[in-house]
Amino acid sequence: IIITRFVLLGDGSGQLGSGAREVYVNGWNSYWLMEESVRGPSRRRVSEMLRRGAEMGLTVCRTWAFNDGGDHDDPTNALQLRLGVFKALDYVVVEARKHGIRLILSLVNNLDAYGGKAQYVRWAEEAGFNLSSLSDSFFSDPIIKGYYKAYVKAVLTRKNYFTGVRYSDKPSIFAWELMNEPRCESISSAPALQAWITEMAAFVKSLDQKHLVTVGLEGFYSSKSTENYGENPGEWAASLGSDFISNSAVNDIDFASVHAYPHSWYTLL
Repeated sequence: IIITRFVLLGDGSGQLGSGAREVYVNGWNSYWLMEESVRGPSRRRVSEMLRRGAEMGLTVCRTWAFNDGGDHDDPTNALQLRLGVFKALDYVVVEARKHGIRLILSLVNNLDAYGGKAQYVRWAEEAGFNLSSLSDSFFSDPIIKGYYKAYVKAVLTRKNYFTGVRYSDKPSIFAWELMNEPRCESISSAPALQAWITEMAAFVKSLDQKHLVTVGLEGFYSSKSTENYGENPGEWAASLGSDFISNSAVNDIDFASVHAYPHSWYTLL
């Protein structure tokens, strides 16, 4: 059994501990909640989305907790968002709590949208560090890993502007997601990705043992997963460096995820 202060997962034994209860999860993805909350007039849309989700009986919403290359980032600082963006995330967390919704907060993007791992590589290059220009340096370079850890620490230890409660103590947070859809430019970077997941999951747990941690995988199998290789949506999926089995089996990862896009996976039905 995995037991945290705020979220409980059973292993089928039925023993969830004193005062514990089962949590049934159903929800949706709205990546844009923080982005929309930066602008005052748009906050109504955020509140309405969370309200409607609650009315439908949904309990969890996945959203992004990063903006390291968007319109509202701080381009001079690799470690911080502008204060207004953090306050926007504070607002999302408070609104989620108001409507009984728990959040899965993703901490960085694999893709270039809103910055992503490529932005971290650019920050290191601009600081004068000699490293490969491949965005896969994100997974292996100690300087870049330090940037990521600093940002994660800033989020997890932040005190919400509206409530004064640290994020690591927020019951409205369901889980931390290490990255949105991690992939490698080169299949040779797969071991680095696996090591990165292990290191960063442990780092998050060192800061916050009250919430769950997940990777953020799409659900692809590598060619080493011979029994499951044929379940990929295409041969291309095995060349991206991720492996659903080994990536999800890391000790500090609490649950797995699959991003089942219909246009990619429907051919298997």
